[in-house]
Amino acid sequence: MSVPEEMGDAVLNALFSQSPVGLHVYDRELRLVRLNTAARLMRQFPVDRLLGRTLSEILRSFDIADPAAVERAARRVLETGKPELELSIRVRDRRIPPIEAVASTSIFRLQRADGTVLGLAAALTDVTARLRAEAEVRLLNEAAARIGTTLDVFRTAAEFCEVVSPVLADTVTVDVYDEVLRGRAPAADALDRDQSVRRAGFRSVAGPDQQGVPVVGEVDVYPLGTPHRTVLATLAPKLIRRLRPNAPWLDPARRRDARILGAGTHSMLLVPIRARGVVLGLACFYRWREATPFDHRDLRLAQQLTTHAGQCLDNARLYSRERSAARILSGGFAHTQASVDAAVELARTHLPAGTGGGWFDAIPLSGARVALVAGDTTSGTSGPGLISEVRAAIEALADLDLPPDEILQRLHDLASRPTTLADAAAPHAGDGPPATCLCLVYDPVTRLCTAASAGHPSPFLVHPGGDVELFDVAAGPPLGQGLGYYPLTERALPEGSTLLIYNTALLAGSSTGTSPLSLLSERFAEPQLSLQAACDACAHALAPQQPPRDAYLLLARTRTLDDSQTRAWTFPNAPESAAQARNRAVNQLTEWGLAQDVVGDTALVVSELVTNSVRYAKGPIQLRLIRDGGNTLVCEVTDDSSASPHLRRALDTEENGRGLFITAQLTQRWGVRPLGRGKTLWAERVVATPPDSEHAHAPVA
Repeated sequence: MSVPEEMGDAVLNALFSQSPVGLHVYDRELRLVRLNTAARLMRQFPVDRLLGRTLSEILRSFDIADPAAVERAARRVLETGKPELELSIRVRDRRIPPIEAVASTSIFRLQRADGTVLGLAAALTDVTARLRAEAEVRLLNEAAARIGTTLDVFRTAAEFCEVVSPVLADTVTVDVYDEVLRGRAPAADALDRDQSVRRAGFRSVAGPDQQGVPVVGEVDVYPLGTPHRTVLATLAPKLIRRLRPNAPWLDPARRRDARILGAGTHSMLLVPIRARGVVLGLACFYRWREATPFDHRDLRLAQQLTTHAGQCLDNARLYSRERSAARILSGGFAHTQASVDAAVELARTHLPAGTGGGWFDAIPLSGARVALVAGDTTSGTSGPGLISEVRAAIEALADLDLPPDEILQRLHDLASRPTTLADAAAPHAGDGPPATCLCLVYDPVTRLCTAASAGHPSPFLVHPGGDVELFDVAAGPPLGQGLGYYPLTERALPEGSTLLIYNTALLAGSSTGTSPLSLLSERFAEPQLSLQAACDACAHALAPQQPPRDAYLLLARTRTLDDSQTRAWTFPNAPESAAQARNRAVNQLTEWGLAQDVVGDTALVVSELVTNSVRYAKGPIQLRLIRDGGNTLVCEVTDDSSASPHLRRALDTEENGRGLFITAQLTQRWGVRPLGRGKTLWAERVVATPPDSEHAHAPVA
């Protein structure tokens, strides 16, 4: 049926004046000869000024990524007559700031009824808003799935940063109040007292070698007059669409501002982290590589993401508070004794008096090591609240695999601040040293014990033969007092040595006049029935009367992992080292009699970790396997690179980026232990428990 001529004219007029779809008309030489109203208005791109220009010139004027591919598609349609449908073309205007748009484009040929080719027509639909909405939904869904997988503040902050960068921001940081790490809710007047914040998360498109300023774990304070401080004071998120280098609040002398200026940051989002009426910290989003600045829609998305992260961070805060309080009230260890069983055998005696705050803990570390931590507070600063803060802070620092001296140094920094643990450091008349701490780390492979003390008494050391001596640990000042310098004491301990850790209240209960060293020598002159029996006997000998404050005695008998339980190899930094390490691991695991699934999974982990070291390190690579005598298998890869790797989810089409993801899936725990030069990447897996005979303990000397 023929269409009336006036109908055809009406359709043509509507296409060029009323249609919401942009329409470009090109002649046979692919020159733009006509376009409709929608094409002129699409995302404010002034296409009409390009009338008479070739398709090639038009594509290049809008900074399209691959203009040659679009031009080839157009010429293919011109030659064959077969339309190209729904080509996705991203265009960018080169103005400052740039404007981007995505058009879904369909190209079809124009010809007369007799087949004479006249040119091409391109129908363009602006799908920018739709694609952006879809990307936002994907990002929110990913955040819901990946953020908050643990009840750990640092891990939650890292997960948030990994989700957000680079999808929304080139760099993202998470800073939380120090009180959050100890399970407390920051007070409303926190900023009025210069409340410090601690960097909990950082991620940048610059790569894993790039560290933030401050680095993760470091403390900082937002200066007055900065937008960071203003946002936390007003709790109103802030969009800085165009950050100018001469902004009055930027000070190149400050490290954070110098990094912002040095990176060429041009746009920022600042969002307070809140949950359940509590202000936890601040999330900062920066763009310096992506040329398009943030807008209000980005700010709304950042608020949604931060709200979810805030709930997860507050869950971690509440868990830390309740867990720490429960440990204090129960008088138990932070972890089950089985988790440190490969390194030490533990026994404890607690003599409660209702005043004071003595506490102790055994924290499992990577590589089958253990941290033995003990502390004491005076009667003027007693109570579960303070001890909970100290223990939570120590455990968080120990999880970073820091050495004892650095743990005490950072704890001292916390105690020196007027709103943190400094309440414990304020002198109380007649109370003596207000807050002391002893931290020891024992390695059952090397038998090396490293220790540092913040005004806490040194432990006693009982040799396997029964001889007792003072394990003299160089002491620094109590927490929060004086200059926080804590020397590190190192000593190799004989297998079967016993450490006696106590607080001063235990010795205050003695009235015999005999020195503690003599009393202990008498008790260990003959073998004891058990370690717990020895602990009870020693506590009674040292404090025959009720001590004036809560007292305790902790005994830790050291164990050693011999050559049959550990194997180590060193490989050159070469691609073939991954296969060599894998083969050595398979042979050793098979020799240990482990199940085939464990052998196969561990071999894959070894291959991935060594490959990662080959890629990023320069020097030799060491592989160490540890079978701790219990049900844990440890795999460690050490190299000279100080870069800390990050877990990410690689796409199915990517060839790289799966190493840590695979490691996390095949093991129960993994982490990075910094060394003086380089790092150790470790992973632990639970394996079949060996027969009970392998757990037999030798009698106490």
